[in-house]
Amino acid sequence: MNKNELLRNIQAISLVAVDLRLFLDTHPGNQKALADYKNATAQYQSLKDQYEKEYGPLLNFGHSDLTGKYNWIDEPWPWKNK
Repeated sequence: MNKNELLRNIQAISLVAVDLRLFLDTHPGNQKALADYKNATAQYQSLKDQYEKEYGPLLNFGHSDLTGKYNWIDEPWPWKNK
């Protein structure tokens, strides 16, 4: 999976997790939704870990290991992505 595909998958599963969390706020006893939420958050964490291992931190305050090389200045700015 390339960088853009990985980012899109992170965005998609993040939306699923947020939506399920909102659903659980109004349906706290729904065990299927709870299981789906736990699955979505596990997928999110896995994708995030994979991205950060290959491309660096997603956020400037993430828990990624810092290597002393910061490459975000060499990457296209977010508003220049297609």
